[in-house]
Amino acid sequence: MDFRLEFSPKPFEVKINYQHNLLLIGSCFTEQIGTKLANCKFSVLDNPNGILFNPVSICKAIESYIDNRQYSNADLFYQNESWNSWQHHSRFSNPDKEKCLTVINESQTDAYEFLKNADWLLITLGSAFVYELDNKVVANCHKVPTDKFEKRLLSNEEVIEGLQSTIEKAVAFNPGLNIIFTISPVRHLRDGFIENNRSKATLIHAVHQLVEKNSACFYFPAYELVIDDLRDYRFYAEDMVHPNYAATNYVWEKFITACIDEPSQQLMKEIAVIVAAKNHKPFNPTSEQHKKFLQTNMEKVNRLQKDFPYINFKGEADYFGFKNK
Repeated sequence: MDFRLEFSPKPFEVKINYQHNLLLIGSCFTEQIGTKLANCKFSVLDNPNGILFNPVSICKAIESYIDNRQYSNADLFYQNESWNSWQHHSRFSNPDKEKCLTVINESQTDAYEFLKNADWLLITLGSAFVYELDNKVVANCHKVPTDKFEKRLLSNEEVIEGLQSTIEKAVAFNPGLNIIFTISPVRHLRDGFIENNRSKATLIHAVHQLVEKNSACFYFPAYELVIDDLRDYRFYAEDMVHPNYAATNYVWEKFITACIDEPSQQLMKEIAVIVAAKNHKPFNPTSEQHKKFLQTNMEKVNRLQKDFPYINFKGEADYFGFKNK
């Protein structure tokens, strides 16, 4: 007897490989996938504005990279003994205004340079609810009391029009860019059960219309894999909101199969062995056996660096080479 229905996403016609550059933007689920890609040595830039949830803020961020926008003092506000930006996550906040601006603008420049040569833009939408202050959508409320904002649900038309405009600008800026949309499986239950489902439905409907209209756009069903395939609270963290380690790994395995080409999948296995060796804690660091272990892995790193010069193995080379001295 079957107790769940498993499904496998349709493989992309165009797939990711190790020579590609990937910019990821969106919800906290974006950062989980981005971390896994980075650990596998893909060229990744993850959330240059920090975590973003709503499509309006995500569009603003992408367009700011295209324009290489630099922020000024007027874009910051002081709250909770720190300077903050309404368009950035609190990890950019700082008690020193100049340091806050410097970090924000360095991230802007990095994103501009990276997006120029990116092959993939992965957008993970979290919620269709927005918080507005003075009729402007904010990306992060920075613990300002919620009664200062007006909260509303975006319409399908607003989501589609905003994202379509951003897609056109991004592809004009970088004609070789492919875009992957996902909907975050993180449940925004503070909005309410019914409201969360309305929000996700708005995003899903909008994204599918965009994918059907734009040949450079693809959809990866992270949301459906957790909600419809796994479909069990065992796959959520204790807060019953965020997918847990097992669920994230399950989605990651499906992502590899559907979105990454076969040669890269094989290379990922070799890289995983080297990364695991670097993280290995030796019982006796001075033993001949451990020295041989280091030398063996250094040889593997040298071979991979020679065969794949576009992959960065500097950390592993430095580690095995230094430890073996």
